[in-house]
Amino acid sequence: MEALELARWQFGITTVYHFILVPLTIGLSVLVAIMQTAWVRTGKEKWLRLTKFYGKLLLINFALGVATGIVQEFQFGMNWSEYSRFVGDVFGAPLAMEALLAFFLESTFLGLWIFGWDRLPKKLHLLTVWCFSIGTVLSAYFIIAANSWMQHPVGAEYNAETGRAEMNDIVAVLTNNTTLVAFPHVIATAFLVAGTFVSGIAVYWMVRKHREDAQHKDIGMYRTAARFGAGVMILSGLAVIITGDLQAKLMFEQQPIKMAAAEGLVHSEQPAPFSILAIGNLAGDDPDSVTHLIEIPGLLSYMATGDWNAEIDGLEELQEQYAERYGATTPDGEEIEYRPNLAVTYWSFRLMIGLAAFSAALALGIFWFTRKKRTELPGWMKTLALVSLPMPYLAASFGWIFTEMGRQPFVVAPNPTGSDQIMLMTMFGYSSSVSAGEVLTSMITFTVVYAILGVFWFRLIQRYAVEGAPEVAEPVVRKDDDQSTPLSFAY
Repeated sequence: MEALELARWQFGITTVYHFILVPLTIGLSVLVAIMQTAWVRTGKEKWLRLTKFYGKLLLINFALGVATGIVQEFQFGMNWSEYSRFVGDVFGAPLAMEALLAFFLESTFLGLWIFGWDRLPKKLHLLTVWCFSIGTVLSAYFIIAANSWMQHPVGAEYNAETGRAEMNDIVAVLTNNTTLVAFPHVIATAFLVAGTFVSGIAVYWMVRKHREDAQHKDIGMYRTAARFGAGVMILSGLAVIITGDLQAKLMFEQQPIKMAAAEGLVHSEQPAPFSILAIGNLAGDDPDSVTHLIEIPGLLSYMATGDWNAEIDGLEELQEQYAERYGATTPDGEEIEYRPNLAVTYWSFRLMIGLAAFSAALALGIFWFTRKKRTELPGWMKTLALVSLPMPYLAASFGWIFTEMGRQPFVVAPNPTGSDQIMLMTMFGYSSSVSAGEVLTSMITFTVVYAILGVFWFRLIQRYAVEGAPEVAEPVVRKDDDQSTPLSFAY
């Protein structure tokens, strides 16, 4: 394998692994803040126990997320130096804001929250967790702004003397319409992940406690957590659908070839159907062999334009349009393939949608079986909860894979209404001075290290999840520091 292909594999492996941790941190930080708010407002012990229970799981996830995220920025200099040189003036700005503003806010107030139990007044301590959760959301915004610029470059101009893209409007970069649509979609996904996480664990404990003792006092607490998570799943699921539709319509305007690949639409059609199942050569060697077995007439046209009868360009026609506008061959005379990997984009798009259905099934089951203050769940709900736990993670990961792989062969996609000079193909963005052996060595190293961290993450989450919510006494603010516990978050 060549250095370019290995660099892409390395970035893909580390990015997808890191992204598995991100949605839970974003969503769960807000849900834990809501739990603590409920405790402060109501004084009910169950909310304090749930806050500390899910708070501990949040800390484990956040710590691993930080450890795996550090590698991401180093890779830009290691394997993608040409990309960094070309976009550094623009891409670096939101990343710097994320590190200096958002991450600083997260880390500072997280520390105050952890060590502030028994030391800070209730409301002041509550403020720290809200500041932490706001920091995680801000961090997501800046990262999405940076990525959205790669999808749709704005607020910059090309300097022919330096051969670089140079930012001339930071406001345009941060208010990119791609960002404004992608951000709520990502946040809604984060809440779907967190809601499933909260409900899944709560359902597990409801079934377990009911088998031990049908009158156990903790069943009501876990019922509250299960219904709380289910409500979050329903609301966030609706938000995912709405924002996903908006994002799809914008993507059809900005990157039509990506969406054509996602639908396996080989030739232009009017109206264009939405394909649910297709067979054929999805590798792209012979796109004409693709056959749609199950499809919904006109739905793709509506998704793209809001018109059920609109004509949608297919891959073959878009390949010709892209070749005419952006060039048909490389400097070496090789033909440029603008069509992204058809199999990856087609199936990742469907897995992104389909896997989220498990969360919907879990939420509906919870609301049905806990209606009218009922606390008994059928045994199979425990199985459904455990199966559902990883599904929104996978759905989010496949969505990210679709977004990034569908942009190929560009690492910075051209803006169809902007300057054709601000674009960069992936083949020209990697570090040509780094050998394939060096990239392979770092890829294997990072993959092994990440695998080890993954085992630790899973074991820690599993260990503390199966311990259940701790028995806790209400924190008391002590004036004498010598009498305070050295680690007041411990129980």
